[in-house]
Parts: sequence; structure tokens; C-alpha cells
Amino acid sequence: MKRTVLSLLVFIAAYWGCASARVPAPTRRPDPSRETLRIDARAHGQRFPHFWEHMFGSGRAALVLRANYQRDLATMKAATGIRYVRFHGLLDDHVGLADGHPAVFYDRYARNPNVKPATAPYNFSYVDQIENALLAHGVRPYVELDFMPTALASNPKMRQGFWYHPNVSPPRSYAAWDDMVKALARHLIKQYGINEVSKWYFEVWNEPNLSFWGGVPKQRTYFKLYDQTARALKSVNSRLRVGGPATAQAAWITAFLRHVAKVHAPIDFVSTHVYGNDTARNVFGKQEYVSRRTMVCRAVRKVHDEIVRSPYPHLPLMLSEFNASYSNEPDVTDTPFMGPWMASTIRQCDGLVHSMSYWTFSDVFEEGGVVRKPFYGGFGLIAEDDIPKASFNGFVLLHKLGHERLEPNVRSALITKKRNGSLALALWDYSPPDGSGPHYTPPPLHRTQRVFDIDVRDFPPGARGYLWRVDDRHSNALRAFDEMGRPRWPTRAQIAALRAAGRLAPPKPIQLKDGHITVRVPQHGLALLLLNRG
Repeated sequence: MKRTVLSLLVFIAAYWGCASARVPAPTRRPDPSRETLRIDARAHGQRFPHFWEHMFGSGRAALVLRANYQRDLATMKAATGIRYVRFHGLLDDHVGLADGHPAVFYDRYARNPNVKPATAPYNFSYVDQIENALLAHGVRPYVELDFMPTALASNPKMRQGFWYHPNVSPPRSYAAWDDMVKALARHLIKQYGINEVSKWYFEVWNEPNLSFWGGVPKQRTYFKLYDQTARALKSVNSRLRVGGPATAQAAWITAFLRHVAKVHAPIDFVSTHVYGNDTARNVFGKQEYVSRRTMVCRAVRKVHDEIVRSPYPHLPLMLSEFNASYSNEPDVTDTPFMGPWMASTIRQCDGLVHSMSYWTFSDVFEEGGVVRKPFYGGFGLIAEDDIPKASFNGFVLLHKLGHERLEPNVRSALITKKRNGSLALALWDYSPPDGSGPHYTPPPLHRTQRVFDIDVRDFPPGARGYLWRVDDRHSNALRAFDEMGRPRWPTRAQIAALRAAGRLAPPKPIQLKDGHITVRVPQHGLALLLLNRG
């Protein structure tokens, strides 16, 4: 009996052993919030120029004369790799280029295009002050040639909806327009020398496919404006760089380059604009959803490919305006969300674009009227009263990246190497912004975070470094503003406190342990990890 029972137990054990062998053990699903980075510090990467920080946009040209604009520009120069500034309205009446007695002169010009250019009443006083101010801060102008001086306008009443109401009509005399463009070019070369001015960019107009150009039909009349302007500039000196079409929503590129090739108009670069909340219908002509995260670089890829297929496959692409939003969304442009959005955009656009111009570096900005007090969702990286936003600090961190990129396919990190062999890693947690309401809602403490497990080979196993952070609780003046109750008119003491809260938080010293480190980044957070080889 005992033998029978024993045999039965052996049989049952064997059966269940076989059954368990036939049923695979449950597999552990990968944690989407956790990422493992394995870095070979001796590997050779690809060239990684800082194309996202060489140029920034700003408001209209006359604002350059403001002290607070120049303070913000000095702040940008000290913290980023800014080389160029783009702005609207150098030809606008507020700058006074066509000052004097223009109505009499241009009436004469319309009747007799052969009138001598020397008789034109040009006033370069503010033009010189604007360019001198930029150059004094170590940056060059990206010269956007617009808007139409009233004296030259075919319709003096054709005004765009900006607060300062620029004229957007075509010139009533292209001979007069050409003369003004040539006079401006000659003057700039006389003032600064061709070796300097040949390093500038001259862009013909701004977003002619929208309300900024009143020619009818828009495309054909803009092409004429471009041809006239490009030829006028090159007639003064062939080294001047000119380009366009500076369209919104990545539009017109194929048609524009086909036209330029057909008429043999000069061209040195292609420029266009796109924003993260543009629609797929406007940018791609498709009825689909494209997220804010991918819109900009999908549009850049589209334009890049159109240039490659054009008669000018090697022209540089200048994205002369971009941002996560073309509207004032306080829960977007004023918040730490901009750090992960920018880092993700850089990762996707690398290799497709020569330069990207973030719109804008400062909230000294008047398109919608006299600037509101902080924070209203302005485009700028620096809020009114010289208060750095979290987005500014995001650019400060990204400036610390090296110029050689490793591991290009990592989704939430940029892994770079500096010239001295140190490693600089941008790490982020991207998720859509919390909303677009009138007030910023800080993420609650239980929200998600991304965990990075980092292993470094061929590097000192106990290397030391630093970790900087920009998130809801670090380098974020907006949180302090909310804690103040969002005063409409902050006192001087409150402004000083906001400036202090907006400074980049000090880094935390870190050390590899046997070549490993774990970094946790909260939602909407950006971190910069610097590992020193020495």
C-alpha cells in the first residue's frame, strides 16, 4: 500500500513538473518610464553643432533701442551661444528710414524712375543705432526686409493687425523700392565693411502667405518682390546673402525654388516658419492629428526633402521662427514643459536644418500691445522685468551639451561628448502640457517620473560631475509667482524675489559608482548631467 501511494505521489509530481515546463513563465513587460543608457565613452560620434541657439527672434526693430531689451540680450549672450537676432520692421515708419519729405519725392519717383538715388530722403539714424546696439552685444542682425514705408506703399491704409499696425501693401513703385534697398545695402557696407555685412543674412519679408503681405495674388506678387529685392542687394555687392520665402506653416518652398530657378534670381538660403500647434491641414495638407511634440521637426523634414529635390539641393535651411505655440498659452511657454519640448525638438531636427530661431528671446514685445506683467504666456524666454523663465534655464542647460553626439537613437536623452572627453547628457521626461488655461497648475507630487539607468564604459569608474535641473521645483520662477498669488503689478521686492527664483538652481555634485548612476527626472523636467573625465 505504501509503495502504491509513493508511486502515485511520484506520478503527480512528474505530471505537474512537465505541465509547468510546458507553460512559459510570465514575461516582465518593459517599464516605459525607465530607460537604460549604455555609453561607450571612447566611441566616435557625429558632429553636433548647436543649431538651436545660434539665432533667436525678437519683436519689432525699434525695440532694440530699449534698455530692457538690451539687458535681456546681454543675459542671453552670457548664457547661450546666440550669434544672430531676427526682428520685424526695419523698414517700418517707426524706424524712419524713409523719413524727410517722402510723399513729394516718391511721387516724383513714380513719374520718373530715372531720378538720381542721391536725392532720396533716407534717414539712417535709428538703423545705425539698432545695428550698433546688436554688434556691441556681440551678435549680428538677421535682416528681415519689411514692412512697407508709408511713403512707398501702394495702399497707405493697408495695415496688419499688430498693435503697431505695419503697412503690408506692395510698393507703388518698384523702382523706388529697389532704390531704397540699394541705399540701405550701400550704407551698411560703408558703416561696417563688406567683410562684416557679408556675414549677415537678408531675408525678404515675413510670412507673405498670411496677413503680412497684401499683394494679390499673394504668391505671384511676393515672388516679384523677392526677385526685385534679391537683385537689388546683389547689384550692390554679390557677397550679400539673401533668401526667403520666410513663409508660415512651411509653405511655398517647392514653388518658390522652382520660380527662382526659372527666372535666375539670386538665392543663398531658404527660410520658413512652423509652430508646434500648427495643424496638419495647414502644414501638410492632410486631415490628421500631429502632436505638438513632433510637428516642428516633421515640417522641417518636409522642407529639407523639398530642398533636396529642388534645383538647389545644397541650400541651407533657416527655420527663422519656431516655438511650441504661436498663441499665448501660459501653460506652455511660461512653464518647465518647454525644457523637454525643446530637447525633444533638437533630437528630432538634428541633421535636417542649418539654424533654428526660437521666437522669441524676450517678452519685451509689442505685437499684441503693451506687454502684460508676468506671466501671460508670452513667447519670450525672459519675462517682463528681466525675470528668467524656466524655458530660459532650459536653454542654459542645453548650451552645456558637447559638440559630438553619441547614441543618436535614444528617445528621451541627448548624449554628447565635449572636446576634453567629458560627457554631457540631457535627460528629460516629455508629456503634453497640463492645459492652456489662464493659470499654470503645477504637477502634483504623485505624477510620473522617468528613471535613467546609466552605464558608462571606458571612463573612470568613479568619475565625478554635476547634475543641473529645470522642473517644477528647480529653476522655475513661475512657481514663486503662483505662490505670490499672481500679482498683476508686482512690487520691486516681489520682482527681486521672482528674479532670484528664476535663476538656474545650483548643480548637485554626483559620482559614478563602478561606472553606473541612476537619475530620476520628474514629469516636464529637464536635467543636464556632466561627467568629467579629469
